[in-house]
Formats: sequence, structure tokens, C-alpha cells
Amino acid sequence: MLIKAFLVWVLIAVAEVINGILRVRLLNRRVGDHRARQMGVFTGSAILLAIAWLLTPWIRPSSASQALGVGFMWLVLMLASKIGFGRLVFRASWDRIAGDFDFRKGGLLSIGMGVLFLAPFLTAKLRGLT
Repeated sequence: MLIKAFLVWVLIAVAEVINGILRVRLLNRRVGDHRARQMGVFTGSAILLAIAWLLTPWIRPSSASQALGVGFMWLVLMLASKIGFGRLVFRASWDRIAGDFDFRKGGLLSIGMGVLFLAPFLTAKLRGLT
């Protein structure tokens, strides 16, 4: 189950990268970087929910706690990749990264991370898997 969950996370990560590329190319000039990143949280959440809906049956969590465990694994992996890429590839400051999570600064990434964590649990429940 963990290998399947990891493979689905890889698919989610690739989808998020594509979402980010499209966001930069299509939205940044029209609405600005900050607003585009806010909008990207919602499009990214929709994408990952669709992937979870389609592939949670393949992962086959047999209980709510297993589904939450998958979500926790996805959350840890995504946080590590977002922070790692932000710092190492994009040379983002810690303030910029933290700002993406800070509601007071308009950062909505915490919402996306919450959706990511809950996605396997919610889709398993809605599909009657757990």
C-alpha cells in the first residue's frame, strides 16, 4: 500500500508542477504573482482531489486510519519537496516560503496542504472503501 501511495504522490507532484507552470504562464501577467499563487491553491486542490478520487481505490486503504496515514505521508513528502525546491531551486527566502502559508499575508497554501492530507480519507469515505 505504501508503494502505491508513493506512486500516486509522484503523480500529484507532477500535476502540481504542471499546474504551477500553467499558473505562471497564464495568470501571473493578468492578476499578479500573489493572486495567481492564491488561485493556484484552489486549482491544485481540485487536481489532487480528482487524482485521489480516481486512485484511492487502487491504493486500497482498509481503514480510516490507513487513509489518514496515506494523507500524512503525502503531506510530509509535499512539504519537503515544496520547501526543498523553494529554497534550493528557486532560491526563495524563508520569509517568502512562510508567507505562502501565512493567512495574514494572504498565503493560502495551508488550505492546499490540508486538502492534500484529507484527500485519501475523504475519497475513501465517499467511495465506501473504509
